[in-house]
Amino acid sequence: MGHRYFSEESITGDRVELTGPEAHHLLHVMRANVAAEVQVFDGSGQEFHCRVAAVARDQATLAVLSRSSICRELPHRVVLAVALPKADRARWIVEKATELGVTELVPLVTEHSAPPPTARQSRRWKRAVVEASKQCGRNRLMAVEDPCHWPRFLAENNTTQRGVCRVVADPGGTCRWNTLPDPAAENITHGYIIAVGPEGGFTGSERALAAERGWQIVRMGSRILRVETAALALAAWACRETAR
Repeated sequence: MGHRYFSEESITGDRVELTGPEAHHLLHVMRANVAAEVQVFDGSGQEFHCRVAAVARDQATLAVLSRSSICRELPHRVVLAVALPKADRARWIVEKATELGVTELVPLVTEHSAPPPTARQSRRWKRAVVEASKQCGRNRLMAVEDPCHWPRFLAENNTTQRGVCRVVADPGGTCRWNTLPDPAAENITHGYIIAVGPEGGFTGSERALAAERGWQIVRMGSRILRVETAALALAAWACRETAR
């Protein structure tokens, strides 16, 4: 696949201007010179084969040689809502969810969760999405949504639409996750919405509210898993059609 770079501006003409971290990586890490050829994407789903036309200290101008629509996305939507842990553990979830093909990540705010992420943390997570997309070949970025309180999240996803699988992971779940039906057998045509609680789990009232609205409450086995383990296990389950 070669080295890939992300353009924050939509690419519509025959030139691309790389600045910031992308220009730094191209010029000072990879030490690219004029005439070097690279791949660029802008999050639109297209991939651009480019040649370095001019360089400056903190900017590179690329000439677009060709463009193509290359889709490496899932055929269905996967929303991962999770009460994110702190620091590097949260970034790890963001990175791996991007690699798996998750469509949207929603930081949940629950009674036992850590304080909502700051604007700086959100920016770091969005940068992690870019870096993971460069590595795994995605040409569309996973969306990192604004933090959402649990009751509001349930209200916004209170759907009875057929073909949508809604799952809540919690140690107090009424069934084990490995008893969930095979996704293909269930004809899930409109995707998956997965919610994972904080270290202390959802409260009884939070679980009850989800059950009341038709969510499946599942436990992940006889062991208590960390947030990131449960989140990525369920995300991999929802994304596994990519291997078919």
